[in-house]
Amino acid sequence: MTSSPLTVRTVTADQHLAFLRTLGTTTDAVGASASFLQTPAWGRVKSEWRHESIGWSAAGDPDSRLLGVGLVLYRQLPRVQRFLAYLPEGPVIDWAAEDLRAWLSPMVRHVKHAGAFGVRIGPPVVTRRWDAAAVKAGVADAAVHRLGDVPPTERAQGGARVVSQLNELGWRPQAVEGGFAAGQPQFNFMVPLTHRTEADVLAGMNQQWRRNIKKADKAGVRVSHGGPADLPAFHDLYVLTAQRDHFTPRPLGYFETMLRALSTEEPDRIRLYLAHHEGDLVAATIWVRVGGHTWYAYGASSTEKRDVRGSNAIQWAMIRDALAAGAHVYDLRGITDTLDGDDPHVGLIQFKVGTGGEAVEYAGEWDLPLNPLVYKAFSVYMQRRSSGR
Repeated sequence: MTSSPLTVRTVTADQHLAFLRTLGTTTDAVGASASFLQTPAWGRVKSEWRHESIGWSAAGDPDSRLLGVGLVLYRQLPRVQRFLAYLPEGPVIDWAAEDLRAWLSPMVRHVKHAGAFGVRIGPPVVTRRWDAAAVKAGVADAAVHRLGDVPPTERAQGGARVVSQLNELGWRPQAVEGGFAAGQPQFNFMVPLTHRTEADVLAGMNQQWRRNIKKADKAGVRVSHGGPADLPAFHDLYVLTAQRDHFTPRPLGYFETMLRALSTEEPDRIRLYLAHHEGDLVAATIWVRVGGHTWYAYGASSTEKRDVRGSNAIQWAMIRDALAAGAHVYDLRGITDTLDGDDPHVGLIQFKVGTGGEAVEYAGEWDLPLNPLVYKAFSVYMQRRSSGR
């Protein structure tokens, strides 16, 4: 890593994407991979926000060789030309650096010049991990109510160092309610795939998952890839899922933009999966890949015909495709940190833990106010918006 001072500048989408293509295929090292939320295409998905690709380089480098990149989403404060600069699950920098100030300070200067009253980042670094056995034991223990009450299988020193530095530099951790942050989830569930075969992954699943996969196959559930013409069917099922599970669905246009933007950026960046049983759509999902990281990004399932286990079948199809693509991880995205049997969210953890993967805690999202008065006004506005007032 260069010891020269770093500078930040606007870069093109092509330069941004070219840097992402140079990253490694393992997340064991901090900064070796990037979230799909840090791709240039994601800026086109979030069309209601102004977006910008930025790049880090060493000061005085005549070639301006990129050492890091970031996608900045600028969220405007109502009625004034001031913005929150948001880098979801980013930026893509050397988070293992001994001095993060050298990386973050030029970024802060850049977005402040662009009219930002505050910055929000989501360092893509892990702080703790719990294997499936630890999570399962926590769910079974009536005295345990939160994942944080369970001793972790691993404490990541790199993540702890990042958290310590951010505190020292004046960044503020964002409040988390039930494990869900204001932006991206702090707790995720992942299935490691490095050096594993299909047989290995299947053997790592619990008995119920293996039984359900076999049951779906025997019942005749068939999983296929869909295209833009299949998005309305996906969305209809997704809206029904939202009504059943009590969350606010995104509009069809959002998914149309997402599929178009991500597939244009890379031919195999995004896939739509459809699980049918005797002509009926019983499950549908969206799969995303950046390098060696694959995600289960969105999903929907039918209340009817749940006994044919379409959700298990479609997840297994995505995991197999992730293995075939050479991915090192299959990421089922967010979970809450609740392990309380009376909490309706615990069912989500129980479903995901059956894959035999691991629960992962990230450093979370952090804010740096640049204009305290405007930042305070924005915080009040967001609180009122979230409470429906």
